[in-house]
Amino acid sequence: MGRISAITRVRKAAVAGMFYPAERSVLRSDVALLLERAAADSERRAPPKAMIVPHAGYPYSGPTAAAAYARLAPVRDQITRVVLIGPSHHAYFRGVALPESDVFATPLGDIRVDTGGKARLLARGDAVLSDVPHEAEHCLEVQLPFLQSILGDFTILPLLAGDASPEYVASVLADVWGGQETLVLASSDLSHYHSYQEAREIDTQTAAAIVAREPCLSPEQACGAVGINGLLTLARERNLSVEKIEYLNSGDTAGDRARVVGYGAFAVYGP
Repeated sequence: MGRISAITRVRKAAVAGMFYPAERSVLRSDVALLLERAAADSERRAPPKAMIVPHAGYPYSGPTAAAAYARLAPVRDQITRVVLIGPSHHAYFRGVALPESDVFATPLGDIRVDTGGKARLLARGDAVLSDVPHEAEHCLEVQLPFLQSILGDFTILPLLAGDASPEYVASVLADVWGGQETLVLASSDLSHYHSYQEAREIDTQTAAAIVAREPCLSPEQACGAVGINGLLTLARERNLSVEKIEYLNSGDTAGDRARVVGYGAFAVYGP
């Protein structure tokens, strides 16, 4: 964070006013209320190393996301870098895409991109460097106000996943895994547009596979399956445990129950 120079590339907020409030004070108040409600029900245990969080509009998936983010309160000043990976909804490419931008902006302020991690992944020679996939993408942006509200000073490494194998994504995450200063976030919603009961049945099976660290999810089970499968592959390799934190769908929050979207929050813990 800090003062931004005139030559800095800034990725402007694309979905402020749609997925979450565009007015700074309203956004800060809404996120604070979501976190306050989640903290009241949060289980006391060690903070996670990585999490899987949903990325819909806050009225829909906000309570589920907040249940995960509330777990970070004890390490507010310890986490100084967040690696985010989510699905590309608007552009096709192979591998992962890093932004050319140096800063991501939200109504709550500007967040600098981790230049060291970015350089490390580009040095691999198999990552895409382009602002195009990131320009209109919501899956990472909606995480940022939560992070700005719960953490202190931090940088981000935003990754969008395209056509990629679980092994490839696992190797990318391993290269930027870091230590206690780094949090890894995989952004994904679960099933889309089934009836309420059918969605719960599908998502229960998906949640069981995630907790069992089975990197076999399809895009029909989770739109961020590529990132989740990579994270689960790495979790299995490193003997990391996975816990379900929360599950709701849009029929539980702000939508009808005829065609719902599922939202799950999961935590990944060290061995």
